Amino acid sequence: MKRRDFIKVTGLGAAGAATLAAPAIAQSMPEIKWRMPTSWPKSLDTLYGGAEMMAKAVAEATDNKFQIQTFAGGEIVPGLQVLDAVQNGTCEIGHTASYYYFGKDPTFTFGSSVPFGPNMRINQAWYMLGGGREVLNEFYKSYNVTSLLAGNTGCQMGGWFRKEIKTVNDLKGLKFRIGGFAGRVLQKLGAVPQQIAGGDIYPALEKGTIDAAEWVGPYDDEKLGFYKVAPHYYYPGWWEGGPMLITFVNLDKWNALPKYYQSALEQAGHLANNWMMAKYDQANPQALRRLLAGGTKLHAFPHEVMEASFKAAKELHSEIATTNPSFKKVYESLTNFSNNDYSWFQVAELSYDSFMARHAQS
Repeated sequence: MKRRDFIKVTGLGAAGAATLAAPAIAQSMPEIKWRMPTSWPKSLDTLYGGAEMMAKAVAEATDNKFQIQTFAGGEIVPGLQVLDAVQNGTCEIGHTASYYYFGKDPTFTFGSSVPFGPNMRINQAWYMLGGGREVLNEFYKSYNVTSLLAGNTGCQMGGWFRKEIKTVNDLKGLKFRIGGFAGRVLQKLGAVPQQIAGGDIYPALEKGTIDAAEWVGPYDDEKLGFYKVAPHYYYPGWWEGGPMLITFVNLDKWNALPKYYQSALEQAGHLANNWMMAKYDQANPQALRRLLAGGTKLHAFPHEVMEASFKAAKELHSEIATTNPSFKKVYESLTNFSNNDYSWFQVAELSYDSFMARHAQS
């Protein structure tokens, strides 16, 4: 009997097969409950929202057998200690930015964004298809975690300043809240970097404990209220050209997961990643218009500052690469991939975007 006739006789089309398979699959799936601390306040519906989306997608894909409870920064784990909680098994999974942990090893910066690193698309392409995930997870293994892609903000803004930045000398002594490894670059130029979790930045800026602060971009920055206490808004955030957000997963817990659950978790991360990129592209232009209408003063970093920062970043990268094999290995992987991709972007992407941006302003 032909397969098509068999299906007609038995009634086992796609729907019938699914009906028989679903209960069997559901019965074989174990019930698992995980906790996911994040580095974000709940008010940021992009960053924290990405973590919530992941948890919801996993639950739906597993008929609620695999449940992940999300927590804002500070609820069960301080926002900048998510990695530690996952590493030691206090929590199974965490949603954060890898570069927050550069103090443990500068190599952590690559899981998010290295200063003057690639844009959003190139960074993601490197992680997914250019060997990035493999070299990063090889490094993360020594911390008993593995990584999954879980978000990207796109190119960020340069931050909010009480006073204008006109020359490199204006950076000297500047107490600047800046996330991750970029603070080391600014130290070379005389700034005093401060790493402060998202929910604690506004009070520090308001009280004058810091002189300037960067976070993400107009949509999130507006929610956090920085424009109320620092009128000068700079671009671009050269330290975050296309920063990835990832979930750290405890390696033992990951290896113990059924393959189906591993796949569901990975795909949930891709869903959150794509949604987050679209959300920022949709929300940032509107937020920037509101900020400018409210009196925010928008500035590009002076060319002198950009060139000095680039030079300082490249010097720092080279210095660390000479003594840190992990940093050197990941840096070379990313740089080689990025240089190759930018040679392509310059051909079509850049020329087209530049043309369209000029006409959008007319």
